[in-house]
Amino acid sequence: MANTEGSTFKRCGCRSADKPLGAACPRLKRRNGTWSPTHGAWGYQVELPRTAEGRRRQARRTGLASQQEALEGADHVKDLLALAEDDEGSAVRIADAVQAALKARAPLPSLEEARRRFGAGVQTREVIPTVVAWLEEWLAAKADLAAGTRRSYLGHITNHLVPVIGHIRLDRLRVGHVQAVFDAIEERNDHIRRCRDSDDPEMRASVRGMRLISVATRHRIRATLRSALNEAISRPDLPIQVNAASHVKLPSCPRVRPVVWTPDRVQQYRATGEVPSAVMVWTPEQTAVFLRRARRDRLYAMFHLIAMKGLRRGEAVGLPWPQTRLGDRAIDVRFQSVQLGWEVITSAPKSLAGQRTITLDAGTAQVLRTWRTKQNEERLAAGQDWQDTGLVFTHADGSALHPAWVTDLFHRIAAEAGLPPIGLHGLRHGAASLSLAAGVDVKVVSAELGHATTHFTQDTYQSVFPEVARAAAEATAALVPLKAGGRRRAG
Repeated sequence: MANTEGSTFKRCGCRSADKPLGAACPRLKRRNGTWSPTHGAWGYQVELPRTAEGRRRQARRTGLASQQEALEGADHVKDLLALAEDDEGSAVRIADAVQAALKARAPLPSLEEARRRFGAGVQTREVIPTVVAWLEEWLAAKADLAAGTRRSYLGHITNHLVPVIGHIRLDRLRVGHVQAVFDAIEERNDHIRRCRDSDDPEMRASVRGMRLISVATRHRIRATLRSALNEAISRPDLPIQVNAASHVKLPSCPRVRPVVWTPDRVQQYRATGEVPSAVMVWTPEQTAVFLRRARRDRLYAMFHLIAMKGLRRGEAVGLPWPQTRLGDRAIDVRFQSVQLGWEVITSAPKSLAGQRTITLDAGTAQVLRTWRTKQNEERLAAGQDWQDTGLVFTHADGSALHPAWVTDLFHRIAAEAGLPPIGLHGLRHGAASLSLAAGVDVKVVSAELGHATTHFTQDTYQSVFPEVARAAAEATAALVPLKAGGRRRAG
């Protein structure tokens, strides 16, 4: 450990023969030998522990207004170093932080911040955990995590992080190790692509059912590791200072915006089988075709509600009657059915914005009233076999719908209607686009969709329906008074 005795000094910027006088300037003291209160500035210096490479260094700050301020500054540096006690590693890290703050002319760390950041004054674990041990500890401590989010984190950890970096001790984890995780993912993707393109049936069969890991999923995997490492950095008993996941570069992942199935896009799809975007939306006419076909299915009311009001699949499947206030023409979204593998659980929406009230138009309210009458008839017909789940949309015996079964039903109805493909979530996108195209204020649309911000709503739903875009184009062109059959002359 370094000798941390410090000293204060006073100096000025005066020069003699182009040389700075510094502390030797005679004006710094009055004739009686006391310090001048109007000339010069105070400073301090404290010997710091040597760097990790063994170089000597000092904590030195100048430009202070009084000797008392200089004494307090030197004492604060010594108090920071004293936190390390006999731990040379902590002392070096604290000295690094002091030196960095002085170089940047920033405030020194507080004692509390130093304890938190460097584990100073706290006993570091005798055995530093491996990455896998820490990830398990980190996940187990998140007691209030939503079940779907926990499952997602666990998948990232089990399938991608642990096989590559799980064995590495946490304090020895480097950026290169984390990069290897994503190199392995890309190698796996390349293998799947090669096998899919192979002429060998056995090679194609070997990857059947295997999915490519998308760029978006890679970003989520990195976010999981980054969150776990941030927690480790905040722990005083772990000697972790750098979040290796934060420095790994991944390809950008722009948000996929909905694209409308225009006649030209439908024609191209019929000819080539290629879908223009991962997120497609029907035009109002196509949505009407779907709903006319869906009227022949007993669950027409559910698809009508999703198409008109943009409920998520889980919100519609898990909607209870007590939150469906047909007299008020309103629905209170408080629950959703979440599919975990094949298991289905009921949970609250992910965010506070997701817990919202949706106003129903008169037509949708009437559709739900008709459905309630139909469901009551099914309840009477089922008798003792009726399962009283209290849900709005059920099977004929009152039992809950499985979200995946609803998706399959949607695709079957859409195919029977001869429509180009969209996902069930595409009905929600379509409802949002319809509202915006109809001139509904974006704040209202955002609130009814359950988005946290209007910026997200605007950024996602940039697409407009062709007739709306054509009307806007014609209105813009009409502002330019061109003469019929001629070109406007430059004035």
